[in-house]
Formats: sequence, C-alpha cells, structure tokens
Amino acid sequence: MRFAMILCSTSRYKALQSGKSIRDESMSLAEKLVKKVGHDVVGSEIAPDDVKIIRQHVQQLLGREDVDVILTIGGTGIAPSDVTIEAVSPILEKIMPGFGELMRMLSYEAIGPATILSRSVAGVARGKLIFCLPGSPEAVRLALEEIVLRECLHAMLHVRERKIP
Repeated sequence: MRFAMILCSTSRYKALQSGKSIRDESMSLAEKLVKKVGHDVVGSEIAPDDVKIIRQHVQQLLGREDVDVILTIGGTGIAPSDVTIEAVSPILEKIMPGFGELMRMLSYEAIGPATILSRSVAGVARGKLIFCLPGSPEAVRLALEEIVLRECLHAMLHVRERKIP
C-alpha cells in the first residue's frame, strides 16, 4: 500500500515557513511503522490548523494515482484550533465509524476517560482510505499498530471490490 501523510499543526507549519528544520515525533513514528511492515510512504506534508488548507491538501492527495491511504495526524481534539475533522468529514463518501469507536476503546485502556476528547474518524473517498489520527505519538502508534496496518489491505480490497485471496 502507498501512504501519504499530512501533519496538521500550525506551530510546525509556521516553523517550516520560517525556514526551521522540522522533525515531528508523531510523523516520524508513522513513517517508520508504515515502512516497517512493507508499505511505502509516497508523501508527507505539513498543514496549518485551517479547514480550507487541510481540505486542499487532502483533495490533492485524492487526485494522485500513487496514493492508496491518507493519514492525517493531529487536530482531532476539541480545542477551537482542532479542525481536521471539520476539514475531512465533508470529503468522505463512506464513514467507517468502527475506527473511531475502536480507537477510543483502546485509548481508554491507556488514558482513561480523557479518551472522550478524541474525535478520530476514518472513511473512504475516491477509492482511497482516509484515517484521521490524533497528534500524540502514543495515539499514532496505537492507531497504526493495532488498527490501520492490520486492516488497511483488507479494507482496500472492499473499497476496490476485489476478492479476498
């Protein structure tokens, strides 16, 4: 599978714009985990916490032939600046509510009731899978290791209506 990632973070975006070198722990971890299981990372971008800009980035990735899975990282909470869900949800043609439900269930074991603050979602648009992950490294690890990387190939077979071997 070919993954593209968007880090949704105004602070990282501003640092990048000012010419600073950016290394985000969550994005680096996501790239490492995706590659570790044999998938490719075909792109990674940084966007500010802005609905229009995040949506534009996702739309551009949806138009690429070399992308199967889009991961957004960050902006899934309830702070006023957390707008990733508002940017991505209108694009989704089909929503996979089980992703958010399972993510919150697994997170509850680690962080308790604070998991209610997460609005992680996933779905399908234009034949591609989209997963909106929280921004913390532990949440990224949990989402990828326990859900996304275990199920993305199976989900893609359904999205593209292919028989499971």
